Amino acid sequence: MNVQDGQHQSSSRRTFLKHSSSAAALSAAALASGAGVAGAAGPGGSTPGGRGHAAPLPSLRWPQEVTESADTPRLCQWFSRDPAEETVRRWRQAGVNGALITDVPEAPWQTAELTADRERLEAQGLHVTAYLISAPDSVVRGQDGRDQAIEDIKASLRAAGEAGIPVVEYNWYVHRLMEGYYEELDTGDRIGAGYTAFDADREVDGVKVRDLPRPEGVPAFTREELWENYEHFLREVVPVAEEAGVRMAVHPNDPPARISRGNPQIMGSVADWKRMVDTVDSPSNGMTVHSGVTAETGFDSVEFLHWMGRKDRINHIHYRNVRVDEPRVKYAEVFPDTGEVDMFGFMRELIRHGYHRGVLAEHPRALDFDRENGSTESNQYKDVGGGGHGGELYDTGYARAMMQAALLMERGRFGPHDD
Repeated sequence: MNVQDGQHQSSSRRTFLKHSSSAAALSAAALASGAGVAGAAGPGGSTPGGRGHAAPLPSLRWPQEVTESADTPRLCQWFSRDPAEETVRRWRQAGVNGALITDVPEAPWQTAELTADRERLEAQGLHVTAYLISAPDSVVRGQDGRDQAIEDIKASLRAAGEAGIPVVEYNWYVHRLMEGYYEELDTGDRIGAGYTAFDADREVDGVKVRDLPRPEGVPAFTREELWENYEHFLREVVPVAEEAGVRMAVHPNDPPARISRGNPQIMGSVADWKRMVDTVDSPSNGMTVHSGVTAETGFDSVEFLHWMGRKDRINHIHYRNVRVDEPRVKYAEVFPDTGEVDMFGFMRELIRHGYHRGVLAEHPRALDFDRENGSTESNQYKDVGGGGHGGELYDTGYARAMMQAALLMERGRFGPHDD
């Protein structure tokens, strides 16, 4: 299929996907509970086992065969390199054992320092999912200092490989258009829950977000100038990452607006992400496939995940849902069970591709529980609909349930059920 920037999926396809995933989920529930499905009787009108079951039950060991392991997707959350004991306990109680590290050392990283990080976390029952960095301005813009910054990144990737750090996630922005965010309050069934919403046409100091000027000191670039800088970066660092056994995962531009404070964004569409993949042919040149951002661009998230899985470029996952009013212009981050992304289908696709790296259930919605106990204060989106730990637990539980249902559907061995 030829994927074009901003391509819309037809309403009939969306309707089909929603109905088919719903049917699959109902089938999984029926199989797990032993409920029959009309018209599914065996030869001669009988049902397996003589129990009235219309379909055989899955022959699975519960919960062992639907439990997170080294060969399933693995839930993770944000952690520091030296987290407090109460933070570790809070997440381990929720069943999260993967650490996505954000307070990374200054580049170039040292093997001994990263090894100490990994061993410290492992002693607390955590495994390192990834380290998250932002590409330096000199590299993104092609300015003085770029060559040294790239050499520091190469040295850091070698250290990561030697220390057993499997993935380095990175952001690539000239500017991130967070000025477009605001809080939308649910006025329906979720009565007052807060959503982080985006609108490129909302005004900031009398100027539409889409028309905000470049920050002082930031030059103007064309798309091709920025792509030239990015492709130079990829050709320099990906071979080093591959040799080190490290996978790189670029995070898509979020918000994925076409222009961010006067400059193009080059990681904000499916066409951009495909171009990234085609630039350097290596599993180390992959991305954080994002169920929410993909939908924000107007493309079907499951379909894009399938394409990336066939290329073996799914190096990290961010898992959240969204309601889109106009792709790349206006949308709201909603609860995982209410948006237009087929979250069950997305998780099934991960299982089908044998994905076994990190899944971050991110961006909790603002709940009264969290507002009242002050736990939203640690969220960078707290003023624009971001939630706290109650919301995080909701998202985490939902992600685990989807993973278990997907494992049941994709790995269940079906056969006669003993009386």
